[in-house]
Amino acid sequence: MACSSTSLWAGETTWFCCGAAWGPCGSAGGGACGNCRSAANHGAWPNASQACWDITRPDQCGEGGIPRRGCGSVMNVRHQCSGATVCITITDCGPRTRSFCGEQSCCGGSCRVNRILDLTPAAYSAIGSLDSGVLPVLITE
Repeated sequence: MACSSTSLWAGETTWFCCGAAWGPCGSAGGGACGNCRSAANHGAWPNASQACWDITRPDQCGEGGIPRRGCGSVMNVRHQCSGATVCITITDCGPRTRSFCGEQSCCGGSCRVNRILDLTPAAYSAIGSLDSGVLPVLITE
């Protein structure tokens, strides 16, 4: 399945390490799906499974309608500021949205609220600088 342009969600994204050492990452686990790699365009979604939902709880931040997309789901992530895009595959559960309720990142007078996606360093650096830490994004599938 390829990335497309059907709107899915909007919010913030951050980055995380998984799999073999790469770039700023040391070796880490393979994520909830077992195949996550920092060097690949992978991501973590807060509703990858019921067990994942029970940990991330985006509903506690007003993000209760996030659809379930499990291991192997493909999404297109667009940086709201630059328009840069990257196509990712879901390989993990995250972020723990409930720990960041109300956090926002903005550009051009438009803001996105709540962490709803984590990207591997490879995917994140395709749309922004790892130094930025948090980016406002639009997600399509």
